[in-house]
Parts: sequence; C-alpha cells; structure tokens
Amino acid sequence: MTISLDSSADVVIVGGGAIGSATAYYLSMMGKFAPGRIVIVERDTSYAECSTARSAGGIRAQFSTPQNIALSKVTLNVIRNLKQIFGADADVGFKEQGYLVLATNDGAGTLRANHVVQQANGGDIELLDQDDLARRFPWLNVDGIALGAFGRSGEGWLDPSIMMSLFRKAAQAHGVIVLNDQVVGIEHDATKVSAVRLASGKRITCGALVNAAGHAGGKLAALAGIELPVEPRKRFVYVMDCREATPALHAAPLTTDASGVWFRPEGRQFITGISPDDTDEPPVGDLDAIDYGPYENIVWPGVAHRVPAFEAVKMTGAWAGYYDYNTLDQNAIIGPHPELANFYFANGFSGHGFQQSGGTGQAIAELIVHGGFRAIDLACFGYERIRRKEPLFELNIF
Repeated sequence: MTISLDSSADVVIVGGGAIGSATAYYLSMMGKFAPGRIVIVERDTSYAECSTARSAGGIRAQFSTPQNIALSKVTLNVIRNLKQIFGADADVGFKEQGYLVLATNDGAGTLRANHVVQQANGGDIELLDQDDLARRFPWLNVDGIALGAFGRSGEGWLDPSIMMSLFRKAAQAHGVIVLNDQVVGIEHDATKVSAVRLASGKRITCGALVNAAGHAGGKLAALAGIELPVEPRKRFVYVMDCREATPALHAAPLTTDASGVWFRPEGRQFITGISPDDTDEPPVGDLDAIDYGPYENIVWPGVAHRVPAFEAVKMTGAWAGYYDYNTLDQNAIIGPHPELANFYFANGFSGHGFQQSGGTGQAIAELIVHGGFRAIDLACFGYERIRRKEPLFELNIF
C-alpha cells in the first residue's frame, strides 16, 4: 500500500521509534482500523539517529511515581511473552541483571520512600545497607554509601532496536503503512486537526494525529500552534574494556552511583555515562561529535572510585544520542490536547521512553479507540499540567 499525493488516514503517527511503533502496533491489534488506515510518518527510516537505537536499552521498576512503574511493567510483560506475541524466533537479548541505585545518608530517605511505592506497585526491589552491599557485590567500594536499592527481578537491559523493530513489523503485518517523509505543516481549526502536509508535497487528512516525534516533539507541536516544552538533549555513552573485571563484575546490575555516574556490563566490556547538570548541557548538533571531557574528568574518576577494578580500563568507543527532554519536569506527557482533542501527545520521556514504549503505545491506542484510559490511568501525565506549569517530578531520573 502507498500514499498518494492527497490521501486520508484514520490515524497518523509522527515518529517511528519505539513509542510510535508500539502505538501503531496496539492500534492495529484493536481491530477497528482497515489495512492502510494507520500511517507512521518517519523522517529517517534507517533509524540511525533514532533515540531508541542509541539508548542503553534499560528497563526498571525503580521509579518514584506509580504510573511510571506501571508503564514499564507493560513493556516487561511484552518481553516475558515475546515469543507468544511476535513468534518463536523473537529474541531481544534480555539481560535480567537488575538495577542497583546507591545513596549516601542524604539520599537514603528518598530511596526508602521510593521503595515503599515500588513494592506497593509490584516491584521486586530489595534495600541493602552498607554491609549487605559489600557482601552481595564484592567488586563494589561502599565507602560513603548508606543504602542501595537492588532490583532482584524484572529489571535489566535488552536490544532496543530489535524491540522497536518487532513492534513496527508486527504493526506493518496488520496493515500499518510506514512512510519515509517529514511533517512540515498541520492543518487544524479551533477544535481538531484535519490534515498533515509532508515535505514531499503529499497531504494526508486524518482522524487523529499522534505526536511520537521524540526529541522533535516540541517542533511538531509548534506546527499546530501548541507550546510543548520538549527539546533534544545530547547524552554520551562511553565504552570501557577492563582486563581486571571478574565474572562477578560482568554479572553486575546497571549501577547508578550517588554521584550520578552509572555503568553496566555490555558483552565483555562495559558502558558508562552521566547526565550533566542543566548548566553544563552539551551543544545539540552532530551526533558523531563526541565530547570526551566528561569521561576523563567525571565519569571515569567516578566509576573508578566506586569500582576499584575500573582504575585500569581502556576506553574503546563512545556514542551519543538524544533525550526527548521535558524541560518542565523530565516526565512523560501523554494524552490529548484540551482543545485540539484529536491531537495526542506521547512525548517528553527524558531518557525512559524506550522502557515505557509498550505502556504508552497501549494507552494512546485506548484513548483513540475507546476515548479513555483502560489499563492504566495516566491522567496525571496530561497536557493540562504543562499549561498550568505545575510539574510532576519523578525522583528516579537517571
């Protein structure tokens, strides 16, 4: 199926990354739309610079907000049932090695409060004091650490590109069209979107428009006159080889130090990084332009202090990707616009969009088909808080 110069669709989804692909998949599975009536518009169908493909592929229950935990649990359920959903050959390489979040005395109270929320919402998280941490993780320097939270199950990492591809290909098998193009205009009146105009000159009328444009979500919303505080933020991931690494270290969880530095195993190597302060954000631009200063000055000293084996490492590579960063509160924006009721947001995940792609796609599909949330009530993530400038902060952003 192809899109002609002037076509129509029931749903146009802008962005074919994990969020957009998952949304298309759940919509296609609901049985309401005929083949060809759901269209993903993706400006780069190589997905080479897609945030999903450049993410660390983590999934966790260690959030402070019940809705964030619930969103990730949907994706986890897909992973648990991957072969039943996508076929016997489906494999995303899930490494269920957990997350380990470390805190000093100053942060221990927050970690305990988060733990209460996590356990109440189905998380399998264990709190470990300094002695427990030293026994459980002999590679860890526990100096200055008062408490750790360890995900015993349901946390880890996987290949995000494969997961995205499984959602997308399953959607295509149910008649979803993936169009290599870019939205350059949105036609609307005071109450609804009527059509999108594409860079190719094509025009698609639509019954619903989903903004799953990732770090370009703010620019897309602006085409409809909507202010959306979502912008690209560049993040670096560094690859290290450590000859002194023990089998126990290679089996380590994704570990986030109280300093903000994180690392995890990646095959026989390790990856590491840190999210910068707002005052030290790297410039947005060429993703192949890597700044090694943060590694040399902050990241490597931080991981070497926390893991003595990392005092002798060799950096073997690095890459960069974009967060779709919500400048208000670094939390997701999910749901319809209050006036343009058929314009749906799936934006602003600020680094945890991949792991919440399943739950978000399901939620947007429910809104379009049923007119409301069914599986998870995500009203707290609605656009109204953006308009009121009332942030909903997630305490476990890293």
